[in-house]
Amino acid sequence: MAGESTIHVTCAQFEPRIGEIEGNRETSIALVSEAADNGADLVVLPELCQSGYVIESRSEAYALAETVPGGPTIEAWAALAQERKIHIVAGFLERDDDRLYNSAVVVGPGGILGTYRKNHLWDEEALFFERGNRNFPIFHTPFGRLGVLICYDGWFPEAWRLLAIAGADIVCVPTNWVPMPGQPDGLPAMANLLCMSAAHVNSFVVAACDRVGLERGQPFIGQSLIVDHTGWPVAGPASVDEPAMISAEINLGEARRKRNWNDFNQIVRDRRTDLYGEMLGHAATPDWH
Repeated sequence: MAGESTIHVTCAQFEPRIGEIEGNRETSIALVSEAADNGADLVVLPELCQSGYVIESRSEAYALAETVPGGPTIEAWAALAQERKIHIVAGFLERDDDRLYNSAVVVGPGGILGTYRKNHLWDEEALFFERGNRNFPIFHTPFGRLGVLICYDGWFPEAWRLLAIAGADIVCVPTNWVPMPGQPDGLPAMANLLCMSAAHVNSFVVAACDRVGLERGQPFIGQSLIVDHTGWPVAGPASVDEPAMISAEINLGEARRKRNWNDFNQIVRDRRTDLYGEMLGHAATPDWH
């Protein structure tokens, strides 16, 4: 019983190249295949890893975008997930008619489960992308309920909490973290602290996969990590500047069973819904029991 929700989770941190869709696809497929060879059930890839991140014009963004279904990278990931009997969460540049989104696709052995569109846009992303229009969906998998956030979404406690109340057991975070002003030496990256605190206060697992490298003058900070429901890392943080594969065996059932911290306190049940709405104004149905 205790092992029925145990899965092998891998974050594949690498350096996508702007505009090199075929090369990025080949690299991602090789990394997912390596993870599958090592027993992975779930692989998380970085934000916009299909296209690269630092876009210079709308015409470039449209040229790099893919549709769901039908996009060659999306279809390749779906075929790989079916072949290797795994799940993949990966960031890509999505086109839907004339709209562009910074999105993540969730694929599994049965095909495409769906997409999440980044709700909180960072900096010049606002020049190219629409804000997400699908709220915070939960994807049902054989091993548990999976939520997705992308990079800057993680700075909003409401996003994490809505996924928790909707029943998420694990939240996958494709990301392209950049340096934060004032980062002191000797302390974890702010992004790592946010993932750790979110996992702790919501009692779910967080698997955050960053990229590395310098792209058109923009540095990225790596440090992908996997955090269990207690808030402590069980893999990573990975290298600041080198590609890396980090993995952990995670029992998602523990995240639900251990939400009771002691005889008196349960992190979701203790919320004061007499003072604020249970779903913070969101229309979804709570499912955390």
